[in-house]
Amino acid sequence: MAAKMYYEKDVDPSIIRGRKVAIIGYGSQGHAHALNLKESGVQVVVGLREGSKSAAKAEAAGLTVKSIADAAKWADVIMMTMPDTEQKATYNDHIKRYMKAGKALAFAHGFNIHFGRIKPAEGTDVGMIAPKGPGHLVRSVYVSGGGVPALFAVGQEATGTARARVMAYANGLGCTRAGIMETTFKDETESDLFGEQAVLCGGTAQLVKSAWETLVEAGYDPELAYFETMHELKLIVDLMYRGGLDFMRFSVSDTAEWGDYTSGPRIIDASVKARMKEVLTEIQDGTFAKRWIAEDEAGRPEYKRLRAANSGHPIEKVGKALRHQMTFLNPVEVDMDGAQGAAEKGAAK
Repeated sequence: MAAKMYYEKDVDPSIIRGRKVAIIGYGSQGHAHALNLKESGVQVVVGLREGSKSAAKAEAAGLTVKSIADAAKWADVIMMTMPDTEQKATYNDHIKRYMKAGKALAFAHGFNIHFGRIKPAEGTDVGMIAPKGPGHLVRSVYVSGGGVPALFAVGQEATGTARARVMAYANGLGCTRAGIMETTFKDETESDLFGEQAVLCGGTAQLVKSAWETLVEAGYDPELAYFETMHELKLIVDLMYRGGLDFMRFSVSDTAEWGDYTSGPRIIDASVKARMKEVLTEIQDGTFAKRWIAEDEAGRPEYKRLRAANSGHPIEKVGKALRHQMTFLNPVEVDMDGAQGAAEKGAAK
């Protein structure tokens, strides 16, 4: 049976407009949540650490900025949008003491609730609104009149209004314009982590690098290899985005479609699916979460090594030079170790 989708007609927007909402963090998701909600008529403040470089950006956008503790004390609904690894300490040090009965604690991803890192206070509602897209898209699509789909869930129902508040919050983000689907913290967390690792980030990045290396090692120009394995990927994904795999296959040449059917299963074969199942099992049993938390607590040595190795891959150097000439792409350069990189990933620093 198909999952039920909910839209604007299914939500009472006055429910969230009558609440005071604190967005903790002003990174990728945080800025989108704060601005979209404000423009939807919701009372919003942004909670940031003392000395945060994001404070000036939020204030310049017309938002009120408070310390995390003051924002939590003021708010009826507290939304956690900073990185997963920072949420436990932030909650325990600045928010927990203000979680009085009747308040709501919300998340944009279920990691800290599902893996038991945050233990919400009794008498408080706990919900999740997880847009299916990065923050800059949640914002830009809202501004253009559309919305990004979202998953929503209730992890703790204390007031009898948690579900209605969560749905109204999603409506304020603009997500009900595209549709929101009810799920659980468990299913959102595990499926999200798997999607990121197997396809959206890990799988795609490795596939692109391996294909580029194969062409270059066979003697093809690095620039030609870049166009064939990375640049054109967006064109194909855009077709899938609009009409699924069928529309993509309808839109490409018959030769490309034939190659899809005959060579695709040779690249992504049963052994790949078996390893995907291994990755999913490690997510489900908590192995991935424990390893990631331990890595973070150790100062992220392996994370930093892997980031440096991947950022220095030759395809990045070739691509940077080519994108620089294609100004119509509005190319972006990110300092992965600097403040810009941290801010884009949602840090509340």
